[in-house]
Amino acid sequence: MSRKANRLINEKSPYLQQHAHNPVDWYPWGEEAFALAKAEDKPIFLSIGYSTCHWCHVMERESFEDEDIAALMRAIVVAIKVDREERPDLDTLYMTFCQALTGRGGWPLNVFLTPDGEPFFAGTYFPKESGFGRTGMRELLQRVHMAWKSNRQAVIGNAAQLLGAVRDQITARDGTGAAEPGTVELEAATGELAASFDVENGGFGSAPKFPAPHNLLLLLREYRRTGNKDLLAMVTATLSAMRRGGVYDHVGFGFHRYSTDAGWLVPHFEKMLYDQALCVMACVEAWQATGEVWLKDTALEALEYVRRDLTSPDGVFYSAEDADSEGVEGKFYVWTEAEIREALPPEDAQLVVDVYGVEATGNFRDEATGVATGTNILHLPRSLEDAAAGRGTSVAALAARLETCRAALLAVREKRARPLCDDKVLTDNNGLMLAALAKAARAFNDEALAARAVAAADFLLEKMALPEDRLLHRLRQGEAAVAGMLDDYAFFAWGLVELYQTVFAPRYLERAAALAKAMIAHFGDGAGGFFLSPDDGESLLLRQKTFYDAAVPSGNSVAFFVLTTLFRLTGEKSFREEAAKLAKAAGGRVAEHPSGYAFFLCSLSQMLAPAAEVTLAGDPDAADTQVLARTIFDRYLPEVAVVLRPAGEDDPEIAAIAPFTRFQLPLDGAAAAHVCRAGSCQPPTADAATLLELIGAHGGGR
Repeated sequence: MSRKANRLINEKSPYLQQHAHNPVDWYPWGEEAFALAKAEDKPIFLSIGYSTCHWCHVMERESFEDEDIAALMRAIVVAIKVDREERPDLDTLYMTFCQALTGRGGWPLNVFLTPDGEPFFAGTYFPKESGFGRTGMRELLQRVHMAWKSNRQAVIGNAAQLLGAVRDQITARDGTGAAEPGTVELEAATGELAASFDVENGGFGSAPKFPAPHNLLLLLREYRRTGNKDLLAMVTATLSAMRRGGVYDHVGFGFHRYSTDAGWLVPHFEKMLYDQALCVMACVEAWQATGEVWLKDTALEALEYVRRDLTSPDGVFYSAEDADSEGVEGKFYVWTEAEIREALPPEDAQLVVDVYGVEATGNFRDEATGVATGTNILHLPRSLEDAAAGRGTSVAALAARLETCRAALLAVREKRARPLCDDKVLTDNNGLMLAALAKAARAFNDEALAARAVAAADFLLEKMALPEDRLLHRLRQGEAAVAGMLDDYAFFAWGLVELYQTVFAPRYLERAAALAKAMIAHFGDGAGGFFLSPDDGESLLLRQKTFYDAAVPSGNSVAFFVLTTLFRLTGEKSFREEAAKLAKAAGGRVAEHPSGYAFFLCSLSQMLAPAAEVTLAGDPDAADTQVLARTIFDRYLPEVAVVLRPAGEDDPEIAAIAPFTRFQLPLDGAAAAHVCRAGSCQPPTADAATLLELIGAHGGGR
């Protein structure tokens, strides 16, 4: 039976569209809902989630599609739905209150508010009925209704008290940054990661295990800075375990969200764009540091998944794919032994069964009962080297056979009902993928990847940029909307900085600098650091600054990288000054728990390496210029920033952005590298070996 649509039917968010036919009388966030709550004297039920959230789907099926629960909600609350990816400012704000009340957070995030938007109760998933120590949605609604009607002043007083406590906590933390972090915090961070490293399975801590690639990026940079090979070993062990485990999609490529077990076998099956981007970056940098071919292959495979399944016709990138299909998590991805034998010739089927750990009863167990489902998550219990040795063949020959099998299995899988693709385009997540594509193109010397990055950047600059270097956050079905937030500016600027150093088109560096200046103007706090929302944005209960690196690096961590890198690429002192203020603002937080600020410390590590700035002067397409560029890009040198000054131009375009390049010229007609390191500039050189010596390419890195 089809239901009448509610107000969410007019929204662009796929998540809100999913709830558009619930019997709940949902409102989108906005004045209409708040005015109704005041007029009818009702509290607000605010529910925040995202389209590929498994437990959001569960709660929808149990409660929001239930006529009785919906009727109860219509009677006693005004219900608002928010897509956390579309409004990260609201999600961050109300998650802060949830964590203050409960000590934890997650999605779905469900918060009861006064009609003025002040929270007085919060939690995550609520089942329909109470049981097993968990309050159900029906009972919770009844309790809230009773409290609102019979003890109103206490509810309002508790909300005011909570708001004051959170505001005081934020103010106190903003006052803790007294000194810039340094080598002490770097050593403490790697020490914390080493202490939590799972020697047996790779990764950090126990189940559930998240990729957290920014932790790996920090370990790589500290390996480069210190030469400590134990740090590199943690990186390669973790990436190897992830690549062999079920958290990697061995048929269609790409990484699932996280592993529910310590051994990386059973994933939470959703696939996020930001995970692909960050995992690609970790694989690219680890390949540069080690030369291990499987790392390059993994990065290219993940990028192929993004090209095939997460790229729009315009060349920009969709947000995610769901974990569920046909109402079952993982159904699209798992295999029975019979399905494999039906899809492949007998010898190939047996090969897949043997190599990928397929069991007759299945290795995928029901989360609630622990009973085998009869289906299998393909994974590599042994390395390909061990598998090849056990079969008396070469790794290359085994890999070739497995690739044939994989292609056949993919063709079969493509006929299944697909999980939902969240096809909204987010500027911040696209910035991450732009950075990943550009880094991979530069490291692998891959023109096709570079072309993909250029297409994405140009589209974003055309469709998501406003006058005066402002940005929009979300694009879907041709509509660009939602004022850009800190992450949009910082992440997109990061992508443009990486793209400039890959293709050396000055316009990308110029736009990155312009976005950084807009970020400073509209998000900056004079005391240091950046607010999540702009100074001319919607007025919320609190205007927050986030520093902690969660599933993705925080906007402030990425802003620190952007500012320090732009200073090195352009020489503009205002970028260095803002970076210094940000470092001091973050200092107290970082000192408390250094590994929680891994990406912030990445930038610090490469600044202390010490950083090197190189201007290549020459014809961009000439062989001698390319030799010098590849001398840098073929190695793991994250602390090196590169500008290209074209030969034969008296007033090159780059000089308007980086004035110091104006007089950095080729050497006797040959391409030359001008190197400045640790505050000291050296005579130019046309010799690759001398260039390596000048930039300190020794110790960590291959």
